[in-house]
Amino acid sequence: MRSTLTDIAREAGVSPATVDRVLNNRPGVRARTREIVIEMAQRLGYIAETSNGAPQRAVPGQTVRLDFALPAGTNSFIKLLHRHIEAQALTRPDLDVRVTTIEGFNPDRLARLLQDLHGQTQGVGVIALDHPTVREAIRSLSASDIKVVTIASDILHVPRVAYIGIDNRAAGRLAGYLLNRFMGAGRPGKVALFAGSLAYRGHEEREMGFRHIVAEESPNLEIVEMREMLDDREKAYSEASALLERHPDLAAIYNVGAGNTGIARALKERGRAKEIIFLGHEVTDGTKELLLDGTLDAVIDQNPRVEAREALNILSHSVRGLPYELHQPRLQVIFRESIPEI
Repeated sequence: MRSTLTDIAREAGVSPATVDRVLNNRPGVRARTREIVIEMAQRLGYIAETSNGAPQRAVPGQTVRLDFALPAGTNSFIKLLHRHIEAQALTRPDLDVRVTTIEGFNPDRLARLLQDLHGQTQGVGVIALDHPTVREAIRSLSASDIKVVTIASDILHVPRVAYIGIDNRAAGRLAGYLLNRFMGAGRPGKVALFAGSLAYRGHEEREMGFRHIVAEESPNLEIVEMREMLDDREKAYSEASALLERHPDLAAIYNVGAGNTGIARALKERGRAKEIIFLGHEVTDGTKELLLDGTLDAVIDQNPRVEAREALNILSHSVRGLPYELHQPRLQVIFRESIPEI
């Protein structure tokens, strides 16, 4: 069924009269409200955007084909991003969207998938491993005028349209700052790091930012280990269990990737869940439970809903040769008392 003014008003949180004023370019509406209404009307397929930025009704048959390549596995954040991409694509009749998942941290497999998209798509969104074969695949797509965006973890020196995600180095520094505040200035202690895979530039940048601020502001803290878990909760559990045996005096854990529930299980089994400071990333059903029971002290979130929206918007605009102002997700620190809806 075709969307109506009432549908747009309900989704945008305004009155139908406000929607009517915006779509007919009449005065009396704040600039931010106007942006929200137009964006919602575009999402519902009621209007499309012209090259001069003025809204017009969507033309039937003008469908843009987009593909997304995401890692498979137990990473709850990736599953949320996958869900948001598909849910938002359903509200966009101007788009034909397909999401493909890739098992394992295998750059050659990802590169083959990207190469196979030649002639099959107009735009690609990818959470990409930083590897020569992947970079070459992205260059090949761009050379064929297929628009590419990187999501959550960037790759430098490739012709992509945009990177959509947080500043991961800043996220790592934020985690180090939080740890310093939780620990107390000058207090000595051992800290362990966990990562999904350092083949993701985003994970590498978080580690780098964390190490730098710890060295600058918390020289009494000792980073004793860095373990890669491949974003697998069972591997996270086994690695965390072994870590706690080797370092019974461990004071804190910072997990830059997924696998929080596995780490938490190891902490709980040893009765150390509320003793060791535990910082992680992404608000998911699993991390919400861990925040509520006190196992996780804080989570740094990047809002996959926003990343999905911006990926669809910037790819579709780029394919059509239209300008688009990218709105990056904001870094947010989530505590037990500020858990948002997901």
